[in-house]
Amino acid sequence: MSEGTAVAGLAPVRELLVARPDGVRVVYLAAGDRSPGLRDLRDLCRERGVRVEEAPPGRLQALAGGARHQGAVALTAGFAYADLEDLLEAAEARAEKPLLVVLDSVQDPHNLGAVLRSAAAFGAHGVVIGKDRAAAVTPTVVKVSAGAAAHVPVARVVNVARAIEDLKKRGVWTVAAVPGDAPPPWALDLRDPVALALGAEGPGLRPLVERTCDLRVSIPMAGPVGSLNVSVAAAVLLYEAFRQRRFPPGTVVPVRPSG
Repeated sequence: MSEGTAVAGLAPVRELLVARPDGVRVVYLAAGDRSPGLRDLRDLCRERGVRVEEAPPGRLQALAGGARHQGAVALTAGFAYADLEDLLEAAEARAEKPLLVVLDSVQDPHNLGAVLRSAAAFGAHGVVIGKDRAAAVTPTVVKVSAGAAAHVPVARVVNVARAIEDLKKRGVWTVAAVPGDAPPPWALDLRDPVALALGAEGPGLRPLVERTCDLRVSIPMAGPVGSLNVSVAAAVLLYEAFRQRRFPPGTVVPVRPSG
């Protein structure tokens, strides 16, 4: 986010205060509103040393840019992008093998926000995006992510293919998500250090980015649909990685209890 951008909504503002209070300049709360949600935000601001100001409905609506603000808008000092090394260090800090997502030319902020939400839900250590022809982390992205953008490191790189090469040099297997003839996700060992590369819906990964990856993967589908939205595909692949890492082979829970 650029300098002084606004993040609206109870959950996104709360997540910013929990994860990155130093990046919040001021929180505006609805004047005279003493509802539990806003009261909790006010207490959290006090705990984190963040300035609070009351604002009338019109002011909040203007700050939120028309977004649903629920009586709370935070002005940020700008989104702090990470470096590739930061993403790998996040995995090391959790004593886990890296699980990353690399997005190539994904321009829809709603897709980026949804990917960040899935990355947080399934334990990914970071997301890589490009600087050109790609969505940045904006207030819309933060809103769609339901605050997950405050918890998932995002590295913004000049060249996605070169970033993949850098990850490979650091021992991370890179997997290109493609339509058609490629192994299904459960055929790959996603317990290894891995980065899942996905492109925009329609064009998919650019040829150079796909060629740079070590492996390819495809999500089998039934019915006439030929491809999935990039955020849905990312969720499917991330869940498979989560499943493999958390539930080793042979861990089966019966659908019906025996007896």
